[in-house]
Amino acid sequence: MSFYTILVLSLALSMDAFAAAIGKGAALKRPRFREAIRTGIIFGSVEAVTPLIGWSLGLYASQYIMEWDHWIAFTLLLILGSRMIIESLKQESGATQKNASQHSSTTLIFTAIATSLDAMVMGVSLALLQVDIVHTAMTIGLMTMIMATLGMLIGRYIGPLLGKKAELMGGIILIIIGFNILFEHLKLFMYAE
Repeated sequence: MSFYTILVLSLALSMDAFAAAIGKGAALKRPRFREAIRTGIIFGSVEAVTPLIGWSLGLYASQYIMEWDHWIAFTLLLILGSRMIIESLKQESGATQKNASQHSSTTLIFTAIATSLDAMVMGVSLALLQVDIVHTAMTIGLMTMIMATLGMLIGRYIGPLLGKKAELMGGIILIIIGFNILFEHLKLFMYAE
């Protein structure tokens, strides 16, 4: 597999993380550059590890992973997105005064896992192609780190424009990503039959 092919693959796999990071950045009150880098590192690290996990599982477990990955990603993103929406509605009703400048590491890790399950399945496919998995996983992780950091920075500027609706929009984005993952898998499944 050529370097350019790996680069395009990395960019494609980082798009979910990019969209989720925009929502996360918009939900915060003017997140600092340090928070954007932290988010990028978490997303990039998870995205680099998941193809390694998929590759190590190999062909034996690939069918099981492909049968359930979309449901797991959908469920995690639905829960995280719903939680953000509920928090935004509490803010609007005055129940809480939340002016967070960063997300908890747990929230970021679960979001990163949900958006990187496709990279795990891709790792199984990469085992078939006999590519240098360490080099490929590092490229995927680096691209995701860059895209998630960029997403947070874009979200930083979108957030003030949206005002109190930013967290609501961030939650909606996560849910849309979850439905998109589910829809794409089900569409592929229907065409396979």
